[in-house]
Amino acid sequence: MQQIYIDNSAVDLIKVQQRIMGHFSDLQMDLCGIIDRCSPSYCEHGGKCTQSWNTFYCNCSNSGYIGATCHSSIYEQSCEAYKHQGNTSGLHYIDLDGSGPLSPQLVYCNMTEKTWMVIQHNNTDLTKLKSSSGEHLAYFNYSANMEQLQAIINQAEHCEQEVSYHCKKSRLLNTPDGAPFIWWVGRAGEVHTYWGGAKPGTQKCSCGLEESCIDSSHYCNCDADRREWTNDSGPLSFKDHLPVTEISFGDINRVDSEAAYKVGHLQCYGDKNFWNAAFFNKETSYLHFPTFQGELSADISFLFKTTATSGVFMENLGIKDFIRIELSSPSEVVFSYDVGNGPFDVRVEAPTPLNNNQWHYVKAERNIKEAMLQVDRLPSRIQKAPTDGHIHLQLNSQLFVGGTASRQKGFLGCLRSLQLNGITLDLEERAKITPGVKPGCPGHCSSYGSLCQNEGQCVEKYNGFSCDCSLSAFAGPFCQKEVSAYFKPGTSVTYTFKEPYELTKNASVQSSAMYSDVTLRGEHIAFSFRTAQAPALLLYANSYYREYLAVLLNRNGHLDVKYKLQNNKDAEVFRMNMRNLANGQLHKVNIKRQADILHVQVDQYAREEFNLTSDMEFNAIKSVILGKVYESGELDPEVARVNSLGFSGCLSAVQFNSITPLKAALLYPSSSPVIVKGQLGESHCGASSPSNPFAVETTHSLSDQSGTVDTGEPIVNAIRSDSALIGGVIAVMIFIILCVLAIMARFLYRRKESFQSREAKGEKSDDSPDLPFNNDPNSQNVLSENQKEYFI
Repeated sequence: MQQIYIDNSAVDLIKVQQRIMGHFSDLQMDLCGIIDRCSPSYCEHGGKCTQSWNTFYCNCSNSGYIGATCHSSIYEQSCEAYKHQGNTSGLHYIDLDGSGPLSPQLVYCNMTEKTWMVIQHNNTDLTKLKSSSGEHLAYFNYSANMEQLQAIINQAEHCEQEVSYHCKKSRLLNTPDGAPFIWWVGRAGEVHTYWGGAKPGTQKCSCGLEESCIDSSHYCNCDADRREWTNDSGPLSFKDHLPVTEISFGDINRVDSEAAYKVGHLQCYGDKNFWNAAFFNKETSYLHFPTFQGELSADISFLFKTTATSGVFMENLGIKDFIRIELSSPSEVVFSYDVGNGPFDVRVEAPTPLNNNQWHYVKAERNIKEAMLQVDRLPSRIQKAPTDGHIHLQLNSQLFVGGTASRQKGFLGCLRSLQLNGITLDLEERAKITPGVKPGCPGHCSSYGSLCQNEGQCVEKYNGFSCDCSLSAFAGPFCQKEVSAYFKPGTSVTYTFKEPYELTKNASVQSSAMYSDVTLRGEHIAFSFRTAQAPALLLYANSYYREYLAVLLNRNGHLDVKYKLQNNKDAEVFRMNMRNLANGQLHKVNIKRQADILHVQVDQYAREEFNLTSDMEFNAIKSVILGKVYESGELDPEVARVNSLGFSGCLSAVQFNSITPLKAALLYPSSSPVIVKGQLGESHCGASSPSNPFAVETTHSLSDQSGTVDTGEPIVNAIRSDSALIGGVIAVMIFIILCVLAIMARFLYRRKESFQSREAKGEKSDDSPDLPFNNDPNSQNVLSENQKEYFI
């Protein structure tokens, strides 16, 4: 046996050699491990894998996904989901399958009473077709690929696409017996010969279905083959055929044939997955589904609502492995799993009870690096996976939802929008055939009612809720949109409490009985305004007894509230102690009177309190008027002087007790007791609102015609050959303008040289007409007035 001496100690050389070789072998295994750690399946959705000595990392930047393995999407799966986070209309990224393979896409979410998802394509203009010897083919390329479009349509409750064909001696479907001149292609490549508003397979247009065509012997207006312009328009709404990808136009080969077409965006509303729910009313009831497949990565998300103290949301077992999510106590959710290393728990405890019968959100994720659990908007709890354990989750039993195979306490309450790796489980369909479980779940207002703002009332629906804004001065899906209008000096809106004809129904009745029975002991008035005018009358309410209330700006721009509630007493004026409000900025006014106590608040300033000394009743109220009062003979002289100027500026979100006069005039003019004089149109002058990028698209109507074209001829964009001609004309015009500018510049340069030579000879003048600015005081006044107009 060979020995060596180190520090006077004998060491077995063979054992040292074996120890060195052992370390080298471990080093080789670690190196091989490093190479294997960046397997393509570890970093998902295009995440970039990097590695260190004993682990790997996924760089998820710019991928739209987050987490240790770039598994979870950062975007919502529908416009409906964005709406229920309080978002308003606008562009949003949608990830239809969450952690699934489909990439996110940018869509426009139109948040109205229904939440529309709008997918744009490249050919939305009304386009004119010129006579040609053959057919014309139009192609439509969408902002989403065909796989994404199919997912959008399948997920939606309803989809539609508006199509229009304007024609003059150009037939459409050649009804009733001829071969169609127009056909269109859907997403599966199939050809269709029906038009907007009709049903598949009918070879009809909407007028044919409704029996309202201009010629009853045909099923389309265009098929009458007349020499005047007409059209066939309507929505295509059979989901299996949408969207339109191609249209062929055939009857444009005659000399006198003219036509134009337009295909709108694909629009869908309703998210079948978001509201898919089941109600578990027995602890022993459950739903079962096929085995959950999530060997390397598994994400589970759902919403729940319960009054129970505990219960298992879902469980899936294997021979040794399992995965489970449960409510372990009124305020704690536990995510447990085992991949062969023993049970592994992640817990989140909420600061308040979760069994409060409101919707709560749960998301759990497990991958080869970590486990994560999130509840509502609480901070996520993340725990690292064991470094020396198994990585594959192997399950083989059925997935139990709302109960367990291990006989633990089941869940009592509602589950909604249950998704596993981006796939929504159809709880409603399975609940229809399962004892102890009911499809759907009521009570959405308990969780989402707070989204209804500005006194909007939450209305319960089977699938979701809506906000009733009828008692609010606001509009929109959450009653958050200020209804605003710009007033000119002659504009007037009068809301009448008693129709005038009722006063003459019975002339023998005493006059007091004919007057309005609306008598007020208090008012609550709220509105916003923006103006550069002072003085100005903002709001005026009058009575059949010549009593009145006036809200105005005096000559200094200060706010005055003027009450006259008693004939034998002068009007009382209450003035706010603050700066000039006629400064072109938006100001919010809130006025409350209860008997003889008056409170007034402007913007965020402190509320001021006043006392009325006259009568406390506003008797027989007649009307509320915004803008100019045309019954000037009844006005107080001081109010009449201010009123004579009219009002120039913006009024917004006007409310007088439960009356919303401006909203009634703009949105419901035919069904409300309002009289409008002058020009009045809805505006965004009172508040900023998101702009619809599709609102500016070229959607010319038939009434936009000019010149001597035939009645009904659509004003359209010419096809591309015409665009080239127009482009050439524009180029020539630009060249001519540049030449003129060059000549003018040369002329001005010579004049400047002449002026400089005179100046050098002493010919100077303080009032030189060539100076860029003059000091005329009148011109300064003009500038000031222009600025005022700009701010209004």
